[in-house]
Amino acid sequence: MNKKEVLDICEQKSVRFVHLQFSDIVWIVKSVTIPISKLEDAIDNNVWFDWSSVEWFTRIYESDMYLKLDLDTFAIVPWESDSKASVARIICDIYLPNWEHFEWDPRHILRKQIERAKKMWFDNYYVWPELEFFLFPLDEAWKPILNPHDDAWYFDYSSDKAHTLRQAMSSVVSEMWVDVETIHHEVAPGQHEIDFKYNDAISQADQVLTVKTALRAVAAKNNLHITFMPKPMAFVNWSGMHVHQSLWKGWKNVFYDKSWKYCNLSEEAMYFIGGQLEHMQEITAITNPIINSYKRLVPWYEAPVYVAWGQTNRSALIRIPRVTKWNDAATRCELRCPDASANPYLAFAAMLAAGLDGIENKTTPPDPIDENIFLFTDKKAQRMRVKTLPWSLNEAITKMSKSKFVEEVLGKHTFDKYIRAKKAEIEWYKLQVSRWEIDSYLRNY
Repeated sequence: MNKKEVLDICEQKSVRFVHLQFSDIVWIVKSVTIPISKLEDAIDNNVWFDWSSVEWFTRIYESDMYLKLDLDTFAIVPWESDSKASVARIICDIYLPNWEHFEWDPRHILRKQIERAKKMWFDNYYVWPELEFFLFPLDEAWKPILNPHDDAWYFDYSSDKAHTLRQAMSSVVSEMWVDVETIHHEVAPGQHEIDFKYNDAISQADQVLTVKTALRAVAAKNNLHITFMPKPMAFVNWSGMHVHQSLWKGWKNVFYDKSWKYCNLSEEAMYFIGGQLEHMQEITAITNPIINSYKRLVPWYEAPVYVAWGQTNRSALIRIPRVTKWNDAATRCELRCPDASANPYLAFAAMLAAGLDGIENKTTPPDPIDENIFLFTDKKAQRMRVKTLPWSLNEAITKMSKSKFVEEVLGKHTFDKYIRAKKAEIEWYKLQVSRWEIDSYLRNY
């Protein structure tokens, strides 16, 4: 969109306020609201603010920065709008006073990897995330009750209390320019999934921000709490964010080559997979960034804990989805470990960087595994070069902190800040005493 188009829509929709949004490095969405009278000046001259108080973001002597509005992200916020007046949203990039990109803006970190891909003659990195979530009822104090909202299972309809709610969710995010493909009940009671059409990585990360915000609003209006927490309840399936990926040159999907024997994957696709498998242990702290992420990454429960790949294998880290013979554009690889607690800008940046590194270094992946890795003995796993993801956030951060590759992707400042933030989270977790510890130890020790 250009300025005139945005201002015309604002006039037609009687927009009164505009939220200017961005995210910090640990995926907390930030926002500042301006009245509509200030929008044209904000478009022309940007919006200056003091960012020194934003945690994990900047130092006190780097406080003066400005937001540059990305008008392509303009959308009306349906749940804050009615026939009389509307509220809009625009996602922003962060700049320094010298008019350069703020190096530690997550959106800019992803954009740098997109530019790297273009220098390698790849025009687009397309991603397609699958967001899973749980719905819980709220008590009179608006606190979540950890009982599933319904008793339905995978693709159920008759016992699914949320099918009309999911339709409302789909309608709301569609109004915000998100192209929803499917939305359905997932495996566990109270669990659901929303999938939206593939898009370039920056636009898709913006849409993850949009979808999570919109779904929270719709759930709250229906007296429900929505959570994208990876493992909100014990002994049930987890919530992930599988990400389908492909590289394109113009209108051609670079991952497709009918002359290659395995799934019609091209040489570039094989190297891309090899790069992601090579670097996965280093970037797990980005794709799975919270302590609870590792309650999900355990064997069984279809958890992608093994650094392997294949087509029919849902126990592997990377899966090659089947496509119809004529639809070569759909050829892609699916990374199954990320969850929705990840900052999508940083996650997509790390994933793309790993794949591009594989292409640059011609990293050949190990042979694909199309059998259940959960049934492997330790000897068989070693023989087939099968590694595992880190088992805890502490282990993931330890691996990441030794990685020059991740430091280069994030930039030293973001790299250091991210590790400090996660170490603080780990230390705080160590001070807590869980209900399980009380039940197991208080009486007997």
